[in-house]
Amino acid sequence: MLTALSSALPDPDADARAHSAAVLADVRAAIAAAGGFVPFDQYMQRVLYAPGLGYYVAGARKFGVDGDFVTAPEMTSLFGTALATQVAAILAVSQARQVVELGAGSGALAADLLNALAKRDALPAQYLILDVSPELRERQRATIATRAPAHAGHVAWIDAPPATIDGAIVMNEVLDAIPPAIVARRGGAWFERGVTAPTGLAWAERPLHDAALIAAAEERFPATIDFTSEVNLKAEALIRDLAQRLTGGAMLIVDYGHAQHDYYAPHRDGGTLRAHYRHRALDDPFIWPGLTDLTAHVDFTAIAVAGCDAEMTLAGYAAQASFLVNVGILDALQATGAPTTPVYLREASAVQKLLSPTAMGESFKVLALARSADIVWTGFAQGDRSHKL
Repeated sequence: MLTALSSALPDPDADARAHSAAVLADVRAAIAAAGGFVPFDQYMQRVLYAPGLGYYVAGARKFGVDGDFVTAPEMTSLFGTALATQVAAILAVSQARQVVELGAGSGALAADLLNALAKRDALPAQYLILDVSPELRERQRATIATRAPAHAGHVAWIDAPPATIDGAIVMNEVLDAIPPAIVARRGGAWFERGVTAPTGLAWAERPLHDAALIAAAEERFPATIDFTSEVNLKAEALIRDLAQRLTGGAMLIVDYGHAQHDYYAPHRDGGTLRAHYRHRALDDPFIWPGLTDLTAHVDFTAIAVAGCDAEMTLAGYAAQASFLVNVGILDALQATGAPTTPVYLREASAVQKLLSPTAMGESFKVLALARSADIVWTGFAQGDRSHKL
């Protein structure tokens, strides 16, 4: 997700304002029904995913220059072309040759992967997309029909993960959108952060009694200072669930985040939660509910441990820049034409953003968890940071 910090916010139009007002009314009703307080993860779940209202399931445009953020597949098809190198290696060792993509966004990554895999003579037998948004499913169908029409017949949409998966599970910017709990420790006492609505929406706290959250936070938070941050047991549970379904192949996770010692470093004592609205990154999660995306960084150590607890193998962990160079994104760029052509210059600009340490190259990471032992992991040939998890 590429965005910029800014305080200058464009106003939504009348229809968008009306939609946000409906979302706000729904949230206020939920808070009232709960006695005046809802934990933050429940608030985030509601404003992002409530049927007919939430940010990801209503009709507002989310991806691209007209939306709220730009993801790597929207920036350039070369992201999917490069990623296909690793996906093909995973499919090569699987029997069913399935790709399961969670949260497929606009469908751009699916289209680009299918095209690139076809060129490698490595098309999956099935490309399954799991997405909760009816609006995004329609956009994905349209994108694939336009950009990869010859391969649209390989694609199907599913409402839940298959009982068994044999192939590649792909998650690009998925885990950051799973609502986390927000936990605070002050003076040795534990609190959960949540939302109240005395007039507008506002932060509130109450004592935390969830033993699992306390245990996780106690293990991860710095021991000697007061600290507030996210703990995402739901994301960890998703990884364990998918791992139990995966009979062969591997999981490939691309997202922004940190190893645990960095995630819970003393200087991050306020956590990593951000709101994204019209390409602005904001600290206030209550701005235009229903029109604004909410995300938190990924604790990659916790995700790796969850996979290993389900008897998967940590295959690699690297910065996005290192991974993409390893799987050939610079070769793919060179193949677009001469360096002076408009096509090359446009793609080079996008690739530079994907690789630059000041843009997405360092903040985004790639984590792989393997079920099969004989996968060729080109993406981690250099720059593997597994030892830092």
